[in-house]
Amino acid sequence: VAHSSRALVMREARHPDVVYFPREDVSVASLARSATSSWCPYKGEASYFSLRADVVVADIAWSYETPLPAMREIAGHVAFYANKVAVEDA
Repeated sequence: VAHSSRALVMREARHPDVVYFPREDVSVASLARSATSSWCPYKGEASYFSLRADVVVADIAWSYETPLPAMREIAGHVAFYANKVAVEDA
């Protein structure tokens, strides 16, 4: 679904690392925006995506389309839930 040498790794206290892939490095044709959204006081509003392939996996990824100013680096990036996909260092 994604392959990148430009991914960002976000480290947060008490949370596992999260890999944010540049949107250009994600097969967005296999993702569909879902109705889910959430709010993070540090990053802003997240939009969610479901995988559309042989099966549908709901809310497999998220993105901060317009993150808060302190997190603007993750704008245009997509992150995946580690319990729904394998994120591997190739």
